[in-house]
Amino acid sequence: MRNEKITPLYERLSRDDELQGESNSISNQKKMLEDYARRNGLPNPTHFTDDGVSGTRFDRPGFLAMMEEVEAGRVEAIVIKDMSRLGRDYLKVGQVMEILRQRGVRLIAINDGVDSLKGDDDFTPFRNIMNEFYARDTSRKIRSVFKSKGMSGKHLTGTVIYGYLWDEKREHWLVDEEAAEVVRRIFSLTMEGYGPYQISKLLSEAKVEIPAVHLARFDEGVNRTKPVKDPYGWGSSTIVSILKKREYLGHTVNFKTRKHFKDKKSHYVDESEWTIFENTHEAIIDQETFDNVQRIRGNARRYPDGFGEAHPLTGLMYCADCGGKMYVHRTYNGKRVPQYTCGQYGKYPIGSLCPTQHRIKAEAVLTLIADMLRAIAEYSKNDRAEFIRTVQETQAAQQTADISKKRKRLAAAQKRAGELEKLICKIYEDNALGKLLDARYEALDAQYAKEQDALNAEIMELEKAVTGYEQSRKSAEKFIALIDKYENFDTLTNTMLNEFVEKILVHERARKGSQDTTQEVEIYFNFVGRYIPPALQTVPLTPEEQEELRKKEERKDRLHQNYLRRKANGKQKEWEERYNAKRKAKMEAAKAAIRAEDMEKGIFTTISQLPRQEPRKATVSASAAV
Repeated sequence: MRNEKITPLYERLSRDDELQGESNSISNQKKMLEDYARRNGLPNPTHFTDDGVSGTRFDRPGFLAMMEEVEAGRVEAIVIKDMSRLGRDYLKVGQVMEILRQRGVRLIAINDGVDSLKGDDDFTPFRNIMNEFYARDTSRKIRSVFKSKGMSGKHLTGTVIYGYLWDEKREHWLVDEEAAEVVRRIFSLTMEGYGPYQISKLLSEAKVEIPAVHLARFDEGVNRTKPVKDPYGWGSSTIVSILKKREYLGHTVNFKTRKHFKDKKSHYVDESEWTIFENTHEAIIDQETFDNVQRIRGNARRYPDGFGEAHPLTGLMYCADCGGKMYVHRTYNGKRVPQYTCGQYGKYPIGSLCPTQHRIKAEAVLTLIADMLRAIAEYSKNDRAEFIRTVQETQAAQQTADISKKRKRLAAAQKRAGELEKLICKIYEDNALGKLLDARYEALDAQYAKEQDALNAEIMELEKAVTGYEQSRKSAEKFIALIDKYENFDTLTNTMLNEFVEKILVHERARKGSQDTTQEVEIYFNFVGRYIPPALQTVPLTPEEQEELRKKEERKDRLHQNYLRRKANGKQKEWEERYNAKRKAKMEAAKAAIRAEDMEKGIFTTISQLPRQEPRKATVSASAAV
C-alpha cells in the first residue's frame, strides 16, 4: 500500500545564526536533511522553511504550516539539523515535543543525536535550555550595543519623524521645511483652542498629505510600500502623536521602548526611563509653545451643552474652594450669556462635593484679565527696572512658600514610607510565626502595598519639584519677554490666553443673592504665578468710603432679615410660586428659541429628526456560523 504520509524537513535561519557562518545557511541545511532522509528511506521528504525568523518566535509561517500537517495526521517524521532549529524557548519546544509524541510523530535532530524512535534523551531538556540561553545572551549583547549608541546621543532608529529628513550620511536630522510648516501650524492651532479632531479636519480640507504619504516621497517611513486609502485622511491620533513629540524641540529621545528577546515586540516604558539629549538638531517648536500645548492638552476642553464651540476660558477656570474644574453654560435663563459654574457642585447629591456653584460671568473674567495685562504692560514700559524687580520678588515669594510646603510634605511622605516598610516586615514575620492569620495578613499587605505605591509616586513628584526649584527662578525673564511680544491687550485671542494664563481660581461671592457684591478671582500667569501690578492692588478705603460701605452692608442685612421673616410666615413661598411659574414659562420659551436657532444653523439635531431606517438583515457565511 502506498504511504501517503510526508517527512517534513524543517530549516530555519535567523540573522543571529548567520554570524556563525555558512554551515547554518538554508541551502546547507536542505542538503543535509535531504541526504539523511534518502539514506534512511524516509517517505515523501517535504521542505518547510523559515528564513530570517528568530527561534524565539513560534508564529513562523513554515513552522505553522508544518504543525498543520501534524494536526491533520499526515506526518511520519520531522527531521531538523539540531534542536535549536525547532526553537530557542525551552518551554515551548518542550510543548511541541509533547504534541509530536501524542501524535506519534518521530522527531530527529541530526547533529544533536536526537531520535524519539530510540527513546527519550535525558540531555535534550538541558540542550533546549542552552539554546534559549544563546538567544538570551545574543539579545543582551545587542542591547548593550544599542545602549552604547543611544548613550552617545545618536538616533537609535533609522526612521525619521515627520518634519525632518536624514542627511546624506544618515547621521543627523535636517528640517524638512514643507512638513515643518505643517507641524508649526498644528501647534499654532492648538494654541488657538482647536482640538485634535478639528485640526485633522482642517488639514484634510486643505489637502495636506498625511505623514506616511509625505515621507514616502523621500523613501522614508515605515509605511512607504503600503497602499494608502486617502492620502489626505488625517486622524486625530496622528495630531495627538505630533503634539507629544519632544524631538520637535531639537532633542534626541532614546530608550522610549523596550523589547523582550522572546516576543520581539516593542513596549513603551515610563517617561522617567527615557534618555534625552538636548539640542542635537534644529528645533521646529520653541520650549514655551511646547509647554503651553502640553498644559492645554492636559486640560480637557469640553462642550458641556452639547453644541457650540468651546469657550476660550474652558480648561483654565477652577473652583477656589474644592479645586474642581468649572464649566461653561451658555443658555442659562434663556440668554446667550456664558457663565461658569463649579463642576463638583452639580454632582449628585447636589452640594455634597462643593457647597455652592461659584457662578461667574465669563465676560467679567475676560475683562479682568485684559485690565490686568494692560496695567502690567503700562507698568513695564514706564519703569522697566522696577517692574522686573517686583516680578522677581513676587515669583520668589510664591515659590519660597510653595517649595517650603513641598519640602515639609516630602519629609512626611518619606517618613511614612519608612514606617510602612517596617510594618510590612512586621506582619510578614507575624504571619510566618503563626501570630497573624493568612486572611488578615493578605488584607493588611494589600492595604500597605497600595498606600506604599501612592506614596512612592508622590515622593517622586515632590523630589522633581524641589530639584527643579532653582531652574524655574529664571522664568521671570520669559514672562517679561512675553509682555513685550504684544502691543496692546484690547482684544484677547485664544492664543494670548493660553500663552499668559496658567489657571484662574474663582471664589464664591461675598454675599449670595445680592446684586451688589464682591467676588474674588485669582489669576495665575505662566512663569510667575499670581502677579498683581501696583495699579490694581488693593488700596485702603478712606473713612468716608468705609462709612458708606457700612451703611450698604446694614441695608443688605435688613433686607435679608425681611426675607427670612417672609420665608418663616409663608409669604415668600406664595410669591415665589406665582413668580416662578411665569419666570419658568418665559425661560423655557427663550431656551426653545435658542435651540431652534442653533438647529437651523446645523449645530445639532435631535434624534427624533433623524431619518428613519429599517434594520438591515446580515448574512452569515457557513464557515462563520460553524
